[in-house]
Amino acid sequence: QVQLVESGGGLVQPGGSLRLSCAASGSPFSRLVMGWYRQAPGNKRELVASITNGGSTDYADSVKGRFTISRDNAKNTVYLQMNSLKPEDTAVYYCNAHRVIFDYWGQGTQVTVSS
Repeated sequence: QVQLVESGGGLVQPGGSLRLSCAASGSPFSRLVMGWYRQAPGNKRELVASITNGGSTDYADSVKGRFTISRDNAKNTVYLQMNSLKPEDTAVYYCNAHRVIFDYWGQGTQVTVSS
């Protein structure tokens, strides 16, 4: 079992920045592929960014150049730095851990981009 706890969401104005954090426990962190997903009301949950245990990253086209995913294996934590935020980035953001055939989810953190 993997436990994930997100933090760092909130209300920000368009053009602003936020950094989300996700602390993992219960499994060797270095073996996990970590990702951030988001879900806006009425929409499906979508992948925002992912990072492998080797540090390779992937991003949704809508956030490329604005968001950066990173991980600190010593702290068992994955981060999502979000810059140049837009109203359409408003959603609940979920941390995901993937290993073998298993997926684990955090409880989600709300990000609202509004003036």
